[in-house]
Amino acid sequence: MTPHDHGTAVAAETARFVSIVRQADPSLPVPTCPGWTLADLLRHAGSVQRWFTVLLGQRIQEPPRSRDVELRLPERPEDYPAWLAESAESAAAAFTDLDAPMWAWGADQHARFWVRRMLFETLVHRVDAELALGLTPAVDPALAADGVAEFLTNLPFAAFFAPGTAALRGPDRTIRFGRTDGEDTWLVRLRPDGFGLDPDGAEATADATVRAGAADLLLLLYGRLDRTAAGVEVSGDEELLAHWFANSAF
Repeated sequence: MTPHDHGTAVAAETARFVSIVRQADPSLPVPTCPGWTLADLLRHAGSVQRWFTVLLGQRIQEPPRSRDVELRLPERPEDYPAWLAESAESAAAAFTDLDAPMWAWGADQHARFWVRRMLFETLVHRVDAELALGLTPAVDPALAADGVAEFLTNLPFAAFFAPGTAALRGPDRTIRFGRTDGEDTWLVRLRPDGFGLDPDGAEATADATVRAGAADLLLLLYGRLDRTAAGVEVSGDEELLAHWFANSAF
């Protein structure tokens, strides 16, 4: 997918999110985000979009010193869906010159990093809302595969807000994630000094393997699906897999 595709998808995912929750009870608990209600979920999603929009507008070149941003949050939780829609509209205006150099906490030091990150933040929380409402989430397989790649590419840089990732080390142990509805595979290598995707691992034998449809694989990596779920195939070193899933929470 291109940065333009990511920007278009942010708008589409936000619109879907808003349509799902517009008539829902804001106090409804969200099981996949323990302690949160739908109102909390919406406030978080909109706040992230507005924060990323500020960063994009400033094209920051170093880590920000403050996260203060004017949220314009409505007083009534019932108005949060419309506020989220406005957040996405504001964000779209900042989706310009996305190949411009820019500080980012992940691997890609360009403005496009933040659009792609905004997309999958929004998508995963749209899924959270659907699950809370008893709906069956659907994610486009091509979009999901891009999300898997984005997650695995950036996870090694996420220790400052995902501290468990610091424990993802090992004596050259490997996990292959593969989609069953396409040809994409990703080999993650755990080394004594850390972990990351192995760009040359297409043909390498893995110590453990996880296979599922791209959508299920994405939700599995984000902790929205258990690896014992139907449609998820696991093989190899179970202890290694348990270690990965216990420490890769994003």
